Amino acid sequence: MKAIRPATSVRLIVLIVLSAALALGSFWLVEVMQKKTEDSMPDRVRTEPDFYVEKFNFVRMAKSGEARYNLTGTEMKHYPQDDSYQIQNPVMHSYSPDRPPMVSRSLRATVTNNNSEVHMYDNVHIDRPASATSQHFQLKTSYLLLLPDDDVMKTPKPVELHLGKSTLNGSGMFANNATGEFRLSSNVKGQYQAPAVTN
Repeated sequence: MKAIRPATSVRLIVLIVLSAALALGSFWLVEVMQKKTEDSMPDRVRTEPDFYVEKFNFVRMAKSGEARYNLTGTEMKHYPQDDSYQIQNPVMHSYSPDRPPMVSRSLRATVTNNNSEVHMYDNVHIDRPASATSQHFQLKTSYLLLLPDDDVMKTPKPVELHLGKSTLNGSGMFANNATGEFRLSSNVKGQYQAPAVTN
């Protein structure tokens, strides 16, 4: 058996070390290039919901600690890209200290802006029963924006309103229940019947 000379073994060790360094350097370069490529690419926008709930009941509280409104539905999905909620068959009960609860229904709704805006779509129907101080109120439209914290509702769409036995139709409605302000922008027509006077 032929012995390896010291000079040859040194060259062999140097060659192995250089090969290992070259391999590690190549691996590091690939990792750096891949990271730079990932950093330079735009983030993918997530379009799928991150969670969903079936048959839910959400209650929003006022600063006084009382329930401001509660919202139920058959399904709710949360979309993280705009922090919105998509709701199927929503029913919202809005509470006021001086009026009966108002019930708002539609086929679907979107809740946005930190739960302060409720957009109701398709077959929107609002109902508030009569009380000692107010007549029975009903509203029908195809779209309605509710701002529960401000007690405001509005829509650019046509609406059909019933107050007691009076009816009113028009487009572009704005109503502020807190201040009593109400207006229709166009195509207004209606029939007014004064409430019966009781002795």
